[in-house]
Amino acid sequence: MTAQIIEPSDIMPMQEYARVRDARRRAIADMKKNRRVHVGPDITFYFENRETMLHQVHEMLAVEKGGEPQIEDELRAYNPLIPRGRELVATMMIEIDDALRRDRVLRQLGGIENTATITIGDETINARPESDVERTTADGKTSSLHFLRFAFTDKQVAAFRDKGTRAVLALSHPGYDHMAAIAEPVRMALAADFS
Repeated sequence: MTAQIIEPSDIMPMQEYARVRDARRRAIADMKKNRRVHVGPDITFYFENRETMLHQVHEMLAVEKGGEPQIEDELRAYNPLIPRGRELVATMMIEIDDALRRDRVLRQLGGIENTATITIGDETINARPESDVERTTADGKTSSLHFLRFAFTDKQVAAFRDKGTRAVLALSHPGYDHMAAIAEPVRMALAADFS
């Protein structure tokens, strides 16, 4: 079974969305509290699902005001980020406010998108970066934004769902070697993404 993609019929007219926008933004912000994991000082993983992507599509339409023609473009961009079956999907963001430091760090982290893992017991799930756009340049500078998929086996899904299981999200790049335990409320929220 796969997650339901967002269809054009799921998109509210913008006048209707404007009336509920503030409430929906608050609800999504509250939900996202249990969908993010900070790994080290500069990187945060934001785990996506159908609701976060539906919200993102509505926000893009509200901000860019492209109307009906924009809907298909947004669905083409965001539907692939909805987890399907036995996977988790994350937006990995390198978040450094200082522009000079950010540029320097990004130049040292080429290929970091290939080093993300989730470990449950003795099982390790390697991230697979989205291949839509190359996120590391030829000179080794990485993007501050990456989209990653973690494909689980049935056994790994069962272990991830077990109450009290220790799950660790890690990056093992020579320039950024950090890990973080996935807190129980976050792990339980993410476990609901598996179908």
